[in-house]
Amino acid sequence: YLTKPFPAEEIEVVVERAFAWKKIVTENKYLKQVIRSRYECRPLVGEHRAMKQILKTIKKSAGSRSTVLIRGESGTGKELIAGAINYQSARADKAFIKVNCAALSENLLESELFGHEKGSFTGAVNKREGRFELADGGTILLDEISEISIKLQAKLLRVLQEQEFERVGGTETIKTDARVIATTNKNLEQEIANNNFREDLYFRLNVIPVEVAPLRERKEDIPRLVENFIGQFNIENNKRYAGIEEKALAAMMKYHWPGNVRELENVIERAVVLGNGRMIKLNDLPEIIKHPDLGKKQISFTVGSSLRDVEKALIVETYNVLGGHRLKTAETLGISARKLYDRLKEYNLEE
Repeated sequence: YLTKPFPAEEIEVVVERAFAWKKIVTENKYLKQVIRSRYECRPLVGEHRAMKQILKTIKKSAGSRSTVLIRGESGTGKELIAGAINYQSARADKAFIKVNCAALSENLLESELFGHEKGSFTGAVNKREGRFELADGGTILLDEISEISIKLQAKLLRVLQEQEFERVGGTETIKTDARVIATTNKNLEQEIANNNFREDLYFRLNVIPVEVAPLRERKEDIPRLVENFIGQFNIENNKRYAGIEEKALAAMMKYHWPGNVRELENVIERAVVLGNGRMIKLNDLPEIIKHPDLGKKQISFTVGSSLRDVEKALIVETYNVLGGHRLKTAETLGISARKLYDRLKEYNLEE
């Protein structure tokens, strides 16, 4: 509406705001569809009993408001599980806010979670709503929650118990109906023993526990994961890979996967993007997977060994395992072929 009398310029401003608002609403709807499709295109799959149990837990807990604590090594797919819980719940159409607790300092994280009032600290030129406020009615994912300081843990505990908080520098009590899903790659029981994590917060978070086993303990899931990733990266890169050859899959089954599912995903993406065939072959895989002895070889050093000695031994062992292939050795060590040649020459190992 417009209040008379009004200048013609005011009409332009009102119309511009209307178009801007429409654009924001449309983009928001589109982004929600993109995020939802990400979890639909990357479904949780697994033949191992541990993964089947996780799928059952997701199905049972999705409709509740209870907090979920997802534990597992880095790269096991904790965030994907959190997304699956959210997008199977009645809150799927509401906000799904993610916070990386390890990436922010204590002060920044407090402001990020709970917001702040104007002038509450240097640089707070405007009032800002926190993630718990934005997640009202939806879900908030606290990634790597073990990195939160003891001080912030106390404030977080209140949110979980009372569903209320105050912004930094504020006195107004704000209510929130945000479901909390937390992840960690640390042993929280040990963190509690070391006085790094509050026991009462642990019990409040651990209402629905989800333990994600590392990929090396559920290798029967690898074929299904490989199949899914090939399909995903075929679409993203306009490729037509039909599958993976038996030798390549056998090598992947023997590998120990220290980076878990994330490492497997990266390996398949690389093979699909750089390959030019219809099947992923053994030669499309990284050297460390083609030569599992690389991952098993142990090199011992004593205190007092120089970095030169350590580097020389690592180069020699890798070079020997790979049969003296310089390009493969350089690729495995993560250095250029020229740098490897310089090192071989420096250590009198050219022959």
